[in-house]
Amino acid sequence: MLDLEKEARASYRPRRSLEHQDRKSALETDPKSDSDMDQTKEVHSSTSDSSIASQHNINISASEKCGIDGHGTTDIEAAQIVRTLSVPAEEVDNANIVDWDGPLDPANPMNWPSRVRWTHIMLVSAVNFLSGLSSSMFAPGVPALMSEFHSTNTSLGSFVVTVFVLGLAMGPIVFAPLSEIYGRMYVQHAGLIGFFVFTVACAVSSSLNMLIGFRLLQGIFGSVPLTNAGAIIADMVKQEVRGFAMAMFTLGVLLGPVVGPVSGGFLSAAKGWRWIFWVIAAATGAVSFVCFLTWRESYAPVLLAHKASLLRQQTGNLSLRSKYDNGLSARAHFKRSIGRALKILIYSPIVLTLSIYMGLIYSYFYLLFTTLTSIFEENYGFSTSIVGLAYLGVGIGFLIGQISYARLGDAILRRMTGKSGSTEMKPEYRLPLCIVGGALVPVGLFWYGWSAQGRVHWIMP
Repeated sequence: MLDLEKEARASYRPRRSLEHQDRKSALETDPKSDSDMDQTKEVHSSTSDSSIASQHNINISASEKCGIDGHGTTDIEAAQIVRTLSVPAEEVDNANIVDWDGPLDPANPMNWPSRVRWTHIMLVSAVNFLSGLSSSMFAPGVPALMSEFHSTNTSLGSFVVTVFVLGLAMGPIVFAPLSEIYGRMYVQHAGLIGFFVFTVACAVSSSLNMLIGFRLLQGIFGSVPLTNAGAIIADMVKQEVRGFAMAMFTLGVLLGPVVGPVSGGFLSAAKGWRWIFWVIAAATGAVSFVCFLTWRESYAPVLLAHKASLLRQQTGNLSLRSKYDNGLSARAHFKRSIGRALKILIYSPIVLTLSIYMGLIYSYFYLLFTTLTSIFEENYGFSTSIVGLAYLGVGIGFLIGQISYARLGDAILRRMTGKSGSTEMKPEYRLPLCIVGGALVPVGLFWYGWSAQGRVHWIMP
């Protein structure tokens, strides 16, 4: 206690000496004003210091017990010493916040080596390629499926293909909040396991209703890679170069549904529609094995929460917490995430407009997939194995679009940021290319609808 008292006196006396010098210089200038000032300061000091003394439960007897008053220290001075010894609560709180060890911390996913980051991006693209592959690879085998289950309902045949997309829409409602609570890696692994299981279930289905149910569940778990892909890339890649990484990921998403019917047509004709699901399951198992070995957690709040937990165990300081820790339970966080997403969708015109835009694009996309098989088989006499090649036209269009976005997206972002006179790169700066793409969609649909006739060459649709 005496050591603390000495430290307090050392920090206290210079301040008092400075105050004395200030009063002395003021007295030389205006003695009368110094008298008034001194009276005012004494009243203010006694009031504030008495308040501090009361806040810290300080009294004269306590000061005497500590030996403070024994050295000729007044009550107000004792309170000032206590105030010097007391650490502000805000500083104590900041000392318990766990953050990265500087801007170059290697544990921060933004600072991972390029090889590690691009390995993650390629794996994300690969699993999304498999998800897209599964959505449409089955399309050429629908006639054989309907024949096996003795059904002539064409609407039901189309629904077997498109119910997968319904699962893609339902999955993010659950898995997106879970990825913010438990991290990207665990949710990704759970999605891959579920996708593998229900792909096998589709292969062994014994009825049309069973197949539709398993296709829905396959789509729900297949949505996990698609839901987390953009977030994983944002965790690792800086905003100014993120466009190229997103283009590489999206390439897998879009090429999967195109390559699927091409390979599915030949496989269905040679081995039957069930082998389509067996091949997808085998590919999913192989890619999942690589992911289990190489994937690392990339979500900063989860990484810092693990770091804080480890430091609490090592130091015994139970007050340590991540800078992202808001004190919410997993259940409360889950509810807030769902509510926040709905609020953003309802109250943000940009998000609502883009959601409608993407919904229309995907609906046209899969409407095209469900009609190409029947149009080219009935109007042009294509066989089951050859009809899948008709989807290559869509794939070429996707490839051109992604290459254009990869080359122009980041350049447009930087140019618009420079024009704004600010360093902030707003997400809206990536939208100009959507205007061009949105204008070309109805042109392509009209072209496809008017040219899909037997008297027009098959290259036109």
